[in-house]
Amino acid sequence: MSLPPYPILVVSYMDETRAALTDVLNRSGAVALPCATFCEAENHALAELYSGILVDLPSIIKAKGEEKIVAYTLANFFPTLRVRTMGGMLVPMAMPGSAKQDKSLDDFLHITCVAYSPKRLRQYRRHPVCLSTLVTHNGNESRGFTLDLSWGGAFIVDLHAERFTIGDPVILTLQEFGCSIPAEVRRIKPWGILRHPPGIGLLFSSLNETDEKVISSITRTRKEFDRDRLTV
Repeated sequence: MSLPPYPILVVSYMDETRAALTDVLNRSGAVALPCATFCEAENHALAELYSGILVDLPSIIKAKGEEKIVAYTLANFFPTLRVRTMGGMLVPMAMPGSAKQDKSLDDFLHITCVAYSPKRLRQYRRHPVCLSTLVTHNGNESRGFTLDLSWGGAFIVDLHAERFTIGDPVILTLQEFGCSIPAEVRRIKPWGILRHPPGIGLLFSSLNETDEKVISSITRTRKEFDRDRLTV
């Protein structure tokens, strides 16, 4: 049977329960990454790829404030199995109003997590905004406009996006504000695909003080308070 290609995040506030969940996953052949809090799991998900999340149901119930928001965000982003531990057994538990989940650990690992296409958790919230842009690539400038903007990057509408390659360094100039931001191409949407505007997704390489003031004025947010989280 196939195993998840990436580790499974394991979350429980209780050391003993977290160790038990981790041990069960390891014995199943899956790689587990134990986390003492949902915020710790979020930090891992921002940096690396994961195939799912195994969580102790009492920990979800006890989560408050920021932890509760992060728990909700992770459960809606990853394949999630909520369980209780009973001796050496894991018993899947459904919550009222929660999304459908697998009825067994085997189904969760070998079907749902294997079929999931892992992607990295977004760090900052996208803000839909239309701004005129110039993208400098290999010494050439091309006109475009933003579909959205965040503290981490932007999606630029471009009818000839296929001329770019993932990893290309570019300079994004926001004409209205006169600032130029170094960035890297991280996503390409060719023309005529998936009924989506063609263009390139950019990851900002760095932001100077002027850039940060411009983005703050556009998004009307502060960087440290604009995480990409769902509202419970």
